[in-house]
Amino acid sequence: MGVLMSKKQQVEKVQKCNAVVSAFQAGIKERPAPPKTADGELKEGHGVAESSATLDQKNAMDAKEEETDNNAGPSTSTSARDDCKVNQKSWSRLRDGKGVEPEDLDKSHQLTPPAFVRPKRDADDDQPVEVELLKKEQSPNDEICDVCEVWTADDLYPCRICTRMFHDGCLRELGYLREEALQEMKDTAHTVTGWSCYYCDNLNLLLTEEEMYSLMESFKQCKIIPESCLVSDELLQYRHFASKQQFDKDLTDEQEEEVLGQFAALDPEKKGQIDWSDFLYFESLMVLRKFRSENSMLRLLTAKERNNARTVFLGLDLDEDGVITRADCRQAQQCWFHKLNKDLQSCNVSISHVGPMCENSPSSSCSERSKSDESRPVTWADFLKESAIYLLAARPNSSAMHIRVPL
Repeated sequence: MGVLMSKKQQVEKVQKCNAVVSAFQAGIKERPAPPKTADGELKEGHGVAESSATLDQKNAMDAKEEETDNNAGPSTSTSARDDCKVNQKSWSRLRDGKGVEPEDLDKSHQLTPPAFVRPKRDADDDQPVEVELLKKEQSPNDEICDVCEVWTADDLYPCRICTRMFHDGCLRELGYLREEALQEMKDTAHTVTGWSCYYCDNLNLLLTEEEMYSLMESFKQCKIIPESCLVSDELLQYRHFASKQQFDKDLTDEQEEEVLGQFAALDPEKKGQIDWSDFLYFESLMVLRKFRSENSMLRLLTAKERNNARTVFLGLDLDEDGVITRADCRQAQQCWFHKLNKDLQSCNVSISHVGPMCENSPSSSCSERSKSDESRPVTWADFLKESAIYLLAARPNSSAMHIRVPL
């Protein structure tokens, strides 16, 4: 597995070598030329004496220069030799594809956790977005690690959402992933299921500063303690408060049942509580639904996510007329959470056999919906806009379902 120096390191090494060569050339230019006689003729009586004096003066100057070179030379030449050795090793790693592991490199100055900058909405954020159905978008992964900016042949793990690549050692040094999360990354990053990097996994990073401020104020007023787990009663209390704030009324019995159903979806392991990150991601999606239009959420999708939606739609559009039914659309929206089913290898293979994800899933209530709604046509543009929120909700690596497909 080969390792290349980053471009910054290569430039620094070349600059050092150039500095050494320039210093050596300057020393040669500054060396004085041997003395010459004015007319080229020496008197016989003084010729031997002047020649002897000139020779002694030259020897003294040479000795002085040699002493100066001996004092300054070793460090300069040693530095030049070391730099050349480093460059030779780097080029050798480039040729033979072998080198040290990323963990062994001295990257302490490069492993500073990045400062997350919240996005800002553009003026045309709510304007329609045209995405072609039959034109697949190119989204090649980066060639170097996003943390250390070093390339290795086999040890880079791709994100299934964006184009970033990572070394497991760099993520361990950053402290973003625990050992079990690192092992999950190694097991899934190169599979169909895939793995989301710490940027894409955190849905809260999609919120602007204003949206995050609104969410934090709601947490404070409802006395939600950050980084703590929540039980079902606490989630119900918070949703009652949010309903009062937004609609000035309490939740109905049906809405309470919906909240409890969402709690079950956020607690797939039946622990009786939901993790803080899952609760935060769920509430972040609620904020997006509240403040963003479908066009705005569509702009948040990456090329990989749009390609995923494109593949699923084409798999459902059997007659190739660019239209599917409402039933197909809801079936596809379940598919975004295929990571919950460990036996399901691909969401576009045998999509008609995707089963219900929970007791209140669309598949378990098909008989309750009218056939007219089931057969209502849905175009590619409408399908993509309606599915954007579900594609975003499927980003986290957690097995929790952060949004439920509507009944």
